[in-house]
Amino acid sequence: MSLLDESTWHAAVSSDGWVKASGGDAAVMTPATGEEIGRIGIADAEDVARAAGRAATAQRDWAARPYLERAAILRRAGQLWEEHAAEVDGWLVREAGSIPPKAGVETQTAAQECYEAAALASQSIGELIPSAQPRLSMIRRLPVGVVGVISPFNFPLILAIRSVAPALALGNAVILKPDPRTAVSGGVSIARIFEEAGLPEGVLHVLPGGADTGEALVTHPLVRVISFTGSSAAGRRVGELAARHLKRAHLELGGNSALIVLDDADLDLAASAGAWGSFLHQGQICMTTGRHLVHESILEPYLERLGAKADHLPVGDPATAQVALGPIIDERQRDKIHALVTASIDSGARLVAGGTYQDLFYRPTVLADVTPTTPAYAEEVFGPVAPVISFHDVDEAVSLATDTPYGLSLGILGQDVMAALAIAERIPSGIVHINDQTVGDEAVAPFGGVGASGTGSRFGGAAANVEAFTETQWLTMQGAIQQYPF
Repeated sequence: MSLLDESTWHAAVSSDGWVKASGGDAAVMTPATGEEIGRIGIADAEDVARAAGRAATAQRDWAARPYLERAAILRRAGQLWEEHAAEVDGWLVREAGSIPPKAGVETQTAAQECYEAAALASQSIGELIPSAQPRLSMIRRLPVGVVGVISPFNFPLILAIRSVAPALALGNAVILKPDPRTAVSGGVSIARIFEEAGLPEGVLHVLPGGADTGEALVTHPLVRVISFTGSSAAGRRVGELAARHLKRAHLELGGNSALIVLDDADLDLAASAGAWGSFLHQGQICMTTGRHLVHESILEPYLERLGAKADHLPVGDPATAQVALGPIIDERQRDKIHALVTASIDSGARLVAGGTYQDLFYRPTVLADVTPTTPAYAEEVFGPVAPVISFHDVDEAVSLATDTPYGLSLGILGQDVMAALAIAERIPSGIVHINDQTVGDEAVAPFGGVGASGTGSRFGGAAANVEAFTETQWLTMQGAIQQYPF
């Protein structure tokens, strides 16, 4: 039997084995063809409550196990991602509309996330601190208990496993709510990998569902930390709800990232980087290059090169053809993209390339004559759209780059890297890439944005993961009970 044989998970959720969900089931669709390729269980509040109770019980035993055992299971999970990469890649292509290289990055990263998490299990869990009293005083890091993870459709595997793996390694139980549109590649695959790796039952639950399922997860008293990746609008609701229930919420939200192309940048390389940043995975990435800020002296040749790349990129079904862009995830998202492009043209933007679609296949689009109020420039499009605006000098470039509520990623292209670094110092951003486009992530690096892009670096890297998925406890010890005046 293959790892993802549908007979295992058909119309079911993973919660102490594969069981029918109280919320019923739903079709798994491939956006490229509209074909049903399976059925998943859909969890509701009753499923969440049952999973939370079971997870809280299982977590105590899991946290008490030797760190060597937890690390071994995470390492085995990493190996299993590598062994089953081809099968998982196939689901990412069909279910998420990924081109095969992007799917391969997801499975490779999933393995690396598990290997890095395995190393977390043996990290120092505290430190000794001085005390004014004759006693031993220390700080300890303890598992939070049950962690709720809510993940999106665009990079369904990476954006789930980057929280699931470190949370497990640090002794927590996890309830994962993947987006139901990509629940196999972003949920079932994770449950099956950890089953095969030997994770004890009850420690990980995978419950696909909608907003009501997410709300039940955020509000359940046994779930102490929420790790959420999604839109800024949804993230605000999650943050407000978590605050009312006095629990931490780590929020990785949207972006409208700027790529600044300085006047001394290599134009061919800059256009290539800009095309990759805007069109990779149909622009459905939080770090997508949403705004191209180009020095006025090179504006027209940059537009010419970027438009030519957009015109020549093949778009189609990545399961049957070698293409650069696959389908948009669904009609609602496609229609949002097209509405922003149409509104931008109506407001004076010039269409250099693209702007058309067939079914869910949207052509990579380049817009010129853009102003700061052009809809596709001012808003996060989450589609393959590259709005280009010019700047006169560095001060104007900085002003344009900072004129946004978001602060996720920033790219600066130019030959003088020290000048680029000086520009970066003036622009609030959780991530900065000099001489690279805006899309980039590694398991060893902290990830997160500022402003409307989230609550800072809450994912990736040992320090961020320990901070995200443990509690800090002050502990003192002394040899005898101290004498008090009362």
